[in-house]
Amino acid sequence: MHPIYDIVGIGFGPSNLALAIALTEHNEQAETPVTAVFLERQQAFGWHRGMLLDDATMQVSFLKDLVTMRNPTSRFSFLCYLRDRGRLIDFVNHKNLFPLRVEFHDYFEWAAAQVDDMVTYGTEAVGVEAIQDNLFEVTTATGDVYHARNLVFATGLRPTVPEGIALSDRVWHNSEFLHRVGTLKDPKRCVVVGAGQSAAETVAYLHREFPGAEVCSVFSRYGYSPADDSSFANRIFDPEAVDHYFDAPDAVKQRLMDYHRNTNYSVVDVDLIAQLYRTEYQEKVLGTERLKMMKMTRLVAVEESADGARAVIQSLVTGEQEFVDTDLVLLATGYDEAAPVLGALDETCSRDETGRLVVGRDYRVQTSLKGGIYLQGGTEHSHGITSSLLSNVAVRSGEILTSVLTNTPVPVLATA
Repeated sequence: MHPIYDIVGIGFGPSNLALAIALTEHNEQAETPVTAVFLERQQAFGWHRGMLLDDATMQVSFLKDLVTMRNPTSRFSFLCYLRDRGRLIDFVNHKNLFPLRVEFHDYFEWAAAQVDDMVTYGTEAVGVEAIQDNLFEVTTATGDVYHARNLVFATGLRPTVPEGIALSDRVWHNSEFLHRVGTLKDPKRCVVVGAGQSAAETVAYLHREFPGAEVCSVFSRYGYSPADDSSFANRIFDPEAVDHYFDAPDAVKQRLMDYHRNTNYSVVDVDLIAQLYRTEYQEKVLGTERLKMMKMTRLVAVEESADGARAVIQSLVTGEQEFVDTDLVLLATGYDEAAPVLGALDETCSRDETGRLVVGRDYRVQTSLKGGIYLQGGTEHSHGITSSLLSNVAVRSGEILTSVLTNTPVPVLATA
């Protein structure tokens, strides 16, 4: 006998955390609560812990927290967190919309602790199937079974590794950076691959923390490109922009993505660009050049030995290759949206001519089943640039909850 939940959430990052909060607020007012459990393979809440550099700030306003854009009066807001931590006045006096990343992570943990009765940590979902037209069965790695009327996948992002490159003791993805940087002892040289915010942050960190090391930044551009965070461009992250994108023809969708890619992808905060340029120029003046910008290049191979690694860097202009002996190759090469592992459910789901899942405006996958399959992430092709970002998690969680309430006939805990 297994309980039937209205929602089983697979993954518990910020997106499903926002949904858990929306559910909690709904249940505090509703006569009949919506029942839910979230399965998270990590042992505790964690969000990009490997890049919580002590001086890194958020790239999104604190007002785009887990709740405010959906419910400005919520007790789960960042401002309520600050009050609880005794820093509200200090933050106001700071006159800054962008908190430290480590502080926002602490806010997430604070919020997650208030809904932990809904979460089962250390639990990995390994199988899903429909056992009835409107009932799903989720199996975990330990053999536990959960039944649900609706599934909400929030499986996050998958680190991108360049073709032909393998991760190792000398080759890391930046998602592991803080977990492993303590093992780096007096390096003579570090190579960082990538042109985005994470690449620039790790270049600055390595240059600062290892004053005896040369830091080589490898990227295919002529220089770091600034992120467009101007007021009009930021409207691409507005909740109503999701409507515009969803309703647009495919050709217009592609144009919107191309036009506004520089708000998020492979771009760097302009102050950090200025800091790195200032450092590079100062070193040229002083004759101690430790920061090396290898522009218009790409990493094509890494050859490892017992003593270190040799990065093979190819010029995009001449095709010539340069061999760079290094203690570390750090791949700040971004992430791909992780497709949900639908298993046996996949054959029930509709796909477009390019093989992408057909997803409704309410983030519900088009399927032959009556039960709901919802995606938090993996919907950039249908819902636009905010699919994998924090900007819209509050509003999206409310929209998914509304859809569940509309489409689930009997939201009540029962037994199978």
